[in-house]
Amino acid sequence: MSAKLELKITPTDWTASRVVYELHSIGWSLRQLAFKHGYKSSALSAVVHRRWPKGERLIADALGIRADAIWPSRYKNGQPIGRRILNGEAA
Repeated sequence: MSAKLELKITPTDWTASRVVYELHSIGWSLRQLAFKHGYKSSALSAVVHRRWPKGERLIADALGIRADAIWPSRYKNGQPIGRRILNGEAA
């Protein structure tokens, strides 16, 4: 009886340092990007540690890629995972 070893490859999110590096490589910082879009200087730094689809899109757009390429664990079929509650109903 032989056991079959199955390799399961799961996409991983970029690290915070990679996000910062990639932005710096094109001349942006999280702080500059936040200011450009009318947010406080530290607003986008939260995105690298927790979900915020709008902030994720701002970073992804600056890099010219999709947000689900940076944070695959936060998206399914190109849409953010999770539910928003609007007027007491799940959206």
